[in-house]
Amino acid sequence: MHTIDARALDFQALNQQLREGGDACAIINCCGQRFIAAGMAGKSITIDGVPGNALGAYLNGASVTVRGNAQDAVGDTMNEGEIIVHGGIGDAAGYAMRGGRILIRDGAGYRAGIHMKAYKDKVPLMVIGGTAGSFLGEYQAGGVIVVLGLNAGDRPIVGNFPCTGMHGGKLFLRGRCENIRFPGQVRVAPADGDALAEVERYVEDYCARFGYDKAHVMDAPFTVVTPDSKNPYKQMYVAN
Repeated sequence: MHTIDARALDFQALNQQLREGGDACAIINCCGQRFIAAGMAGKSITIDGVPGNALGAYLNGASVTVRGNAQDAVGDTMNEGEIIVHGGIGDAAGYAMRGGRILIRDGAGYRAGIHMKAYKDKVPLMVIGGTAGSFLGEYQAGGVIVVLGLNAGDRPIVGNFPCTGMHGGKLFLRGRCENIRFPGQVRVAPADGDALAEVERYVEDYCARFGYDKAHVMDAPFTVVTPDSKNPYKQMYVAN
């Protein structure tokens, strides 16, 4: 594995070394460099430290693992690949992502999954292990978001205004979520049958990555949120 010391590198120099460093690279002493691995494919990248905004923007097949927290816009418009964060992340994670997956051990800030969409046979996935801030899944048009709310205590696992403008895709929340206000344009129902089997696959992957017990995580009800079939949002955002 090729090791890159990012201590004295700006993001351009750091990405240049990544491009030249072979299929497997480890970044140490990362401290806020933006756009790490932007548009990259065919690489396995491990980051020690805190990457800056737009980590994995336009990612096209690379695998990125962060041993710590990450800042805003993780996976912005990513197309394929995976981003695994052993910590928490800032705002607007997965903005307009249309493929690949983002797994976050802890919490996410505001507007996670905004404008997330599916593209042909690609169905993007974001799993948030902790809580998520307000406007989760805003304008979501496709893909899957899962929020587990682990260690949330008595707090709601999502903030205000979840699913505002949602006209596609699916949101799974761990718990009955009776204390969360959703817009009238979505359907909120207990996850059972096929929906529960689907979310169990995502939970199994999350637990394998971060060392949680799947049986414990699944020992709770789940709620599934989808757009209403008569949703006026769709008329606003999708051409008939």
